[in-house]
Amino acid sequence: MDRNEELTAKHQRVTAYMNATGLEGVLLSRRCNFSWYTCGAHNYVSNACEVGNSHLLVDRDGARVIANNIEAPRLRDEELADLPIEVCPFDYSSLIDRAQLFDRLIGSRHVAADAAVGGLALPILDSAFDGLRWQLLKPEIDRMRDLSRDVVLAVEATGLNIEQGESEASIAGALACALRSVGAVPWVLLVAGDERLDSFRHPLPTDNVCKRMAMLAVGAERDGLISACTRVVSFTRLPRELRKKHNAVATVDAALWSATRPGATLGQIFDEARQAYQRTGYADQWRFHHQGGSIGYQPRDAKAAPGDATTALENQAFAWNPSIAGTKSEDTILCTPREPTPLAGPTDWPMISVRWKDYKVRRPDILVR
Repeated sequence: MDRNEELTAKHQRVTAYMNATGLEGVLLSRRCNFSWYTCGAHNYVSNACEVGNSHLLVDRDGARVIANNIEAPRLRDEELADLPIEVCPFDYSSLIDRAQLFDRLIGSRHVAADAAVGGLALPILDSAFDGLRWQLLKPEIDRMRDLSRDVVLAVEATGLNIEQGESEASIAGALACALRSVGAVPWVLLVAGDERLDSFRHPLPTDNVCKRMAMLAVGAERDGLISACTRVVSFTRLPRELRKKHNAVATVDAALWSATRPGATLGQIFDEARQAYQRTGYADQWRFHHQGGSIGYQPRDAKAAPGDATTALENQAFAWNPSIAGTKSEDTILCTPREPTPLAGPTDWPMISVRWKDYKVRRPDILVR
């Protein structure tokens, strides 16, 4: 399946959605939806936004991009060069020119948008539209596999080169550089050393110095897709309690993986994790951090919770991230009928074997430097 065939498959999904909802078109401005439909193109300049500055109008005949004359050349010549998507520019300095272009392309048709767009009074798409992105096509799986491996290698290479006494900020800078060097943009970048690793589940990097330990956690994007990974490094021999904690959190991860099968609800998968926390002696630790969930064109499309009826799909990506104060386990996997498949593949990082019921898997250990 080449990029044009991928685009056709996605257009068929959108057309089926329009047929079911009575729409004549959808206007996509959110980064996740724009990148998904265009097979990896980007419609933004600032990383600090969910909604881009260019818009994708999809109807039964195909798709057009509406962009100002600043962004139109890049989109036309680079992002969409090999796709049959017309780029329709307007003068960035003229609100009239912009309004006339939207009116010409949309007119009185029944069109819904995935986000509010200034000057347009369009209804907002329901949450069911998000589900169109969740089941990955073969080219998306290939891109996700390549991205996941690059993310893991970047995190592990950074972890292998950390100097004892280095600050969290310095480690974060090295990790961001490693990710950027392979074309991946860090959306989430967490680093914690020593007492901050014990105290906080979402530790934004500070000038805190890592004397005993460091945790590196990222969610990085390329071609619109996002992959997540966490690794922990120790500069000293592991205390017995930390050894026990990490074995336990890896076992919880195994429980989550084992339950991630097509048709299982996120609530059922979550319940499996709770059982694992209890059996390993850390019954309440799930209360202090979400356990992760499905991933793809968003850092998490759906986070698992008790009673959640959302169903896992074949070829949907997941990133579970169980944690116990002082350690964490996280990688990106693909939900398949046989068993979940880690997307990054094996590396040279030290591993431990853990078992949950009849399911056995190898998960990353804490690297002792």
